[in-house]
Order: sequence, then C-alpha cells, then structure tokens
Amino acid sequence: MSYSQPPAYQGESKSLPGEPPLNQPYYGAPIGAAAKRFFKKYATFSGRASRSEFWWWTLIAGIVSIVLNIISQAAGGNTMSASGAMTMSGGATVVSVIAGIWALATIIPSLALAWRRLHDTNRSGAWYLLILIPFVGAIILIVWFASAGKPEGQRFDR
Repeated sequence: MSYSQPPAYQGESKSLPGEPPLNQPYYGAPIGAAAKRFFKKYATFSGRASRSEFWWWTLIAGIVSIVLNIISQAAGGNTMSASGAMTMSGGATVVSVIAGIWALATIIPSLALAWRRLHDTNRSGAWYLLILIPFVGAIILIVWFASAGKPEGQRFDR
C-alpha cells in the first residue's frame, strides 16, 4: 500500500475572504475595495488592475474634484477687480490649496493605476504616453481602459 503526499501548505492569505491578494487584479471589486487597493498600491507600477478597480477610482477622483470645485465657487470663487485682474477670495484660496494637495497626493497612484490597467489588457504601461497626443491619445486610452482584461496580461504579474 502506498500513501500519497499531503497537499502542500500554501500559507495564509492576508486578503479578505473572496478578495484576491494585492498582487492580483480584483475583478468585480466593490467601490470600497477599489479605493482601499488604490492607496495600498500607492506607487506600484507592476502587476495588473481590473476594470472595476480602475473605473471606481476614476469615479471617486472625479467626484472629489467636482465637490472641491463647487466648494471653491461657493466660498467666493474668483472675482475680477476694476483693473481686470482676477483675484481669489480667502475661502476659495483655502479650498484651492486643499485641491492642490489632493492632486499631488493622488497623481502618482493614479498613474500607477492606469499603468496596471494597461497591463491587464496585455499592453505595456508605456502606452500611457499616448495621453501626450491631444484628443486622439485620450480616446485610444479610454477605449483600452474600458476593454476587458486578457489572460496574456499575466506576464506583468510578479
């Protein structure tokens, strides 16, 4: 009689039940998980990001930007002096500083997320440089960001 080896221990998963580890894309990610993964993978340009991770964050970032703009305008916004110079009210200045901090805090992880999203479509993240081509580059990237992930994109996993 021979006995087979027991299955190898794979180690504990540090992710939540049903949630893949951070080095894998989270297909069908809910909005909260997408935001959490965005900040946990702050400057990670390797690996992949699912459509849901990418688009949920894009929605969050857009809403935050719109809200900050509305608050800035409600706080006084910009006014034109008699000499024609544009001036910003005190409240709008504070909100603009907050918006600037928000932009600086999220630009690197936003670029990393876009890079990983391109990896999931089996494209090099360097294709993101298409954004430098006015209008056409943005359209191409939007189409690619909206396209389904490809199994071949696993080559970007580490």
